Amino acid sequence: MSGLSQALWVLLLGSLLGFELIGKVPPTLHTPLMSGANAISGITVLASLTLILQAEGNTALLLLGSASLAFALFNVVGGFLVTDRMLAMFSRKPASPKSDSRRDS
Repeated sequence: MSGLSQALWVLLLGSLLGFELIGKVPPTLHTPLMSGANAISGITVLASLTLILQAEGNTALLLLGSASLAFALFNVVGGFLVTDRMLAMFSRKPASPKSDSRRDS
């Protein structure tokens, strides 16, 4: 088996396993998992930049590095936006000014 076919098998099996595991996670654990995914995507951004810098004119490596950088940045930015939205749900709303509606008796 060649190195490319082994890498594709690892990608396929890892994707299927990840899909099954994430599907079985209860909603209360989604936020910690998202934090972990953001950290992993941050590492992927650094690896993508390293791949792009070391491509030395190799078009295939430049394309692979650019695609991985785009996906990782999309995941990081999306994760932060979702986290910000979730945190906004738990913040207190500013008190609205109450009008004096007492009746004179």
